[in-house]
Amino acid sequence: MKNLTRPLLRTAAAAGFVLVAGSAAFADMTATTVTDLNVRAGPGPQYPTVGLATRGSTAVLDGCIEGSKWCRIDVNGLRGWVYAQYLTSDLGGAAVVVQDRRSDLAVPVVTYEAQAGDPALPAPGDELIGPVEDVEPIVPPDNVRTYVTTNAGDTVYLNGEVVVGAELPQAVEVRRVPDYTYDYASINGQPVLVEPATRRIVYVYR
Repeated sequence: MKNLTRPLLRTAAAAGFVLVAGSAAFADMTATTVTDLNVRAGPGPQYPTVGLATRGSTAVLDGCIEGSKWCRIDVNGLRGWVYAQYLTSDLGGAAVVVQDRRSDLAVPVVTYEAQAGDPALPAPGDELIGPVEDVEPIVPPDNVRTYVTTNAGDTVYLNGEVVVGAELPQAVEVRRVPDYTYDYASINGQPVLVEPATRRIVYVYR
């Protein structure tokens, strides 16, 4: 694998983060995305997305913020921040969730330095994820997309990330789509369709 240590350290200040420890492991550590996952400009759901890492993508894991569930990765030509609960890495031949085994994996620690103009999280929310469960994939019709995207309303910011299969907390209000099976809401700036009985996200509009 190409050594990424030098390019990373040159661009770290501009990207808003600093490598704290683990330079040797830093260049070599990889992780796999377990679902389609937003790659964000900063470590939080309030930051805009810079792209999408599709399920099963292999990423270089730069490191994670101590005391946070956000990690910096390089994946498919994108560099940004993702939620550690949706990354796995190899530990003794078994795939383990990065967030659950950070110490065992010796994940490097990075910090993020806020930049001028960074968005502020309106208020801390409940975690979005459950764990995530498999749900039956759906393909909503175009008229539902039109309705949901034009009537999205205020977005709700939650800790975690918007992915199919994630369960919405009971406190989050969902709205009805006329003459349709699923409800909808705007979570972390993205409209989603929600299965009413389980409150699990079944589709994310990107």
